Amino acid sequence: MISYLKGTVASIQKSTGNRVTLILDVNYIGYEIQITRRLSQELPVALSEKTVQIFTHLQIREEQQVLYGFASAAERDLFRQLVSVNGIGAQLAIALLDTLGLPNLVQAIVTGNIRALSKTPGVGSKTAERIALELKTKLAQWHKVSEVESPLSANGLSPGIQEDVEMTLLALGYENDEIAQALHAISEDTQVAKSKNAEDWIREAIAWLSR
Repeated sequence: MISYLKGTVASIQKSTGNRVTLILDVNYIGYEIQITRRLSQELPVALSEKTVQIFTHLQIREEQQVLYGFASAAERDLFRQLVSVNGIGAQLAIALLDTLGLPNLVQAIVTGNIRALSKTPGVGSKTAERIALELKTKLAQWHKVSEVESPLSANGLSPGIQEDVEMTLLALGYENDEIAQALHAISEDTQVAKSKNAEDWIREAIAWLSR
């Protein structure tokens, strides 16, 4: 299994079906990696000497091998979770990441936002419901094992909303202590503390953690 590759961008090619292929030069070997459009816009220009790190997932089916590339380990891990859902293939998983982006996609899954998930071409309401149901269950199990501290219980936030916030931040790759610090910090904001909407807390927590 190839966890990640570090190299320079040789070229970025767009092909049929809106697919984007990155050719990454790693020690004079060109790796062909399918990436999201979002990632292609963030990468340095072709022939740049700047080294980039691409997190990868290798898919092997019959005689075909496809290497998929992502900006972060969290994005790669969510891709793996998506393709584990019945009826969700690699291209649809890529489309979900492209349409919503990692934070919004995780937030939509955790909060069961079917409307947001359905914005992705090829994802109907039934598919969106299946994604939200199956992956929220997996994220809940992950959250339970992680034993995230719960600093907000004394601040009136309902356990259900608190769990949604913590699950989202975990799925985005944040550590337990970072999550505890962020939630403690934003809970001191009276405007945020009054909100009973998980999406408000998630948005503020990500903003605090991104500073």
